[in-house]
Amino acid sequence: MTRRLTEADRRAWDAYRKTADPLSDRPRRADPAPAPAKAAQPTMSREPLPTFRVGERVPTRGLTADLAPGPGEASRREPVAMDRKAFTRLRAGKLRPEGKLDLHGMTLEVAHAELTDFILTASARGKRLLLVVTGKGKARDEGGPIPTRIGVLRHQVPQWLRLPPLAPHVLQVTEAHRSHGGSGAYYVYLRRLR
Repeated sequence: MTRRLTEADRRAWDAYRKTADPLSDRPRRADPAPAPAKAAQPTMSREPLPTFRVGERVPTRGLTADLAPGPGEASRREPVAMDRKAFTRLRAGKLRPEGKLDLHGMTLEVAHAELTDFILTASARGKRLLLVVTGKGKARDEGGPIPTRIGVLRHQVPQWLRLPPLAPHVLQVTEAHRSHGGSGAYYVYLRRLR
């Protein structure tokens, strides 16, 4: 797949190349003739940033030490892969899970192995709806320069479910209803065996 540079991209690249030092003594290849310039595009106006003084309070509303979107937010943005009516009943907590795995207190390595075994075994037995409990995680941010993610398993489990060897078996992952653990658990809806 070839991608054409826009005129703005080309100007930015040319400006960068003028300031960069080559890594070797090899001569640079000649640039192709530039395309005829189109009508000038209006430049975006930049508003000045508000001034900030050291020691001044920063509004913290809406800010969090959590680097990734929350599990509920991520699952709401994902397209629904399963039957819409069944998905609505699932989100309302009206479907009963056929199996449950509790990962509380496990390390990432142990939890990954347990999750893989649980999903593959359930898929082989023809189960469709599973509940994976991760817990919500403990607030451990020590206030350092790099924020600490809260709930490592809560963030890692959906990623594991989207990677091989589990991805071919998983149809839908969504946050559980509060009656089944809420943001500390996930419903995992498996594909039908063929």
